Amino acid sequence: MSKGPILVWFRDDLRLSDHPALVAALANDCPVVPVYIFDEDSPHIRKMGGASRWWLHHSLAALDQSLRDKGSALRVFRGAAQTCIAQLVEHYQAQGVTWSRRYGAAGMAIDASIKAWCKDKGIMCESFNGSLLVEPWLVTTQAGQPMKVFTPYWKSARANHNFAQPLPSPQCFPPITLSASPLEISLKELDLLPTKPDWAKGFSDFWHVGEVGAQNRLLDFLSDGLKGYSEDRNRPDRNNVSKLAPYLRFGNISPRQVWHVTINRIEAGECNASERDLTVFQSELGWREFSYHLLFHNPDLAHTNYQSRFDSFPWRQDSTALSAWQNGQTGYPIVDAGMRQLWKTGWMHNRVRMVVASFLIKHLMTDWRDGEKWFWDTLLDADPASNSASWQWVAGSGADAAPYFRIFNPVLQGERFDPQGDYVRHFVPELARLPKDFIHKPWSAPEWMLREAGISLGSNYPAPVIDHKLGRDRALAAFSSINV
Repeated sequence: MSKGPILVWFRDDLRLSDHPALVAALANDCPVVPVYIFDEDSPHIRKMGGASRWWLHHSLAALDQSLRDKGSALRVFRGAAQTCIAQLVEHYQAQGVTWSRRYGAAGMAIDASIKAWCKDKGIMCESFNGSLLVEPWLVTTQAGQPMKVFTPYWKSARANHNFAQPLPSPQCFPPITLSASPLEISLKELDLLPTKPDWAKGFSDFWHVGEVGAQNRLLDFLSDGLKGYSEDRNRPDRNNVSKLAPYLRFGNISPRQVWHVTINRIEAGECNASERDLTVFQSELGWREFSYHLLFHNPDLAHTNYQSRFDSFPWRQDSTALSAWQNGQTGYPIVDAGMRQLWKTGWMHNRVRMVVASFLIKHLMTDWRDGEKWFWDTLLDADPASNSASWQWVAGSGADAAPYFRIFNPVLQGERFDPQGDYVRHFVPELARLPKDFIHKPWSAPEWMLREAGISLGSNYPAPVIDHKLGRDRALAAFSSINV
């Protein structure tokens, strides 16, 4: 075998620590070339949404800086991955390629083709688990079938699989002198950032993107958010959420790191959380694992009902209602606050995600796929597995789903989980002067109170787009039509 370099192909694993593909490449005692290929040209690859592209840009910039600090650099390319890899292997006279595995059908098909090409050319090619605690095919029923219910899935995953300890970050990279590939482009040339208008200009106020930002976010959460997590994670007015989802989506941090750092800090007495807090937080990582299990076994999860009986559901086509939901103008404050939080920060509190999804699907009877598409474009953590699995869960069409007839009352949800109205006041400032007894149902406030609060329903804040009881009854009737 020649002493040519090994290409480390970064994808959704944009970090240096706990990176098995990188560690394996460096173990060969030969030069390593870190590459990133922005691929929107391969068949069936789903293009990233706008918010994800913003995060990707800053993740790649952070990764490149981390590599430069250790004597290397990230080389960026655009095009169909299989074509790019073949050209890069030839240009660099590479002896091998390593990467972290993907679990969506299109990505796996591309990777299989590249592996076959490498084998035919005598090029070493290895893939690794760099994204999950346990890979999707390793958790099955006793009959060897895919799991369909979360609780037994997670129980089996924990009982039968050891979650590997994270690997350390490499200290340095072997020196290498390479001529630039004619295919190489600058990060700026990927044109990932919005400009006219720059709707993401405020995101940097909320996020420190990259590996260092991910590690700091985890430590901040363990210091200030995990205690009380089991209860207060449902409170959008409190800080008991990890906000790790975008970092996990792009692999700025690995689930193994989250898992073991959390346990280590609790055992060291550096995190005063209860056993239940830990268990509930770990189950959130488990739901992400389960979502990838579902995606692996159901490749069209973002477009096809997991439960086929929903194929005949009588969805409504109402672009006005959909637009009101997208823009946080439904007249239901908790829903509007969530949608505006999403637009302002690229993220939304998990409890509120369930409320806004339920409202769209059930009150407005809009196809869950329209909601999934909107989140795909606007969420920084638009994850190919969790996004589709979670939308189907709320719709009742997914695996182990909430029943369709479970319809959140947005007023009661607001009153229960934002009891003082602080979350609503922050993101729906036109309601800020309403007292807590009316902030989640401004239409019920006396006219004089609305005037004093500067609110004119239907003018500077919308009246509800639909009455709750009417929406609920209509949704239940529609659900009955597919269950006769």
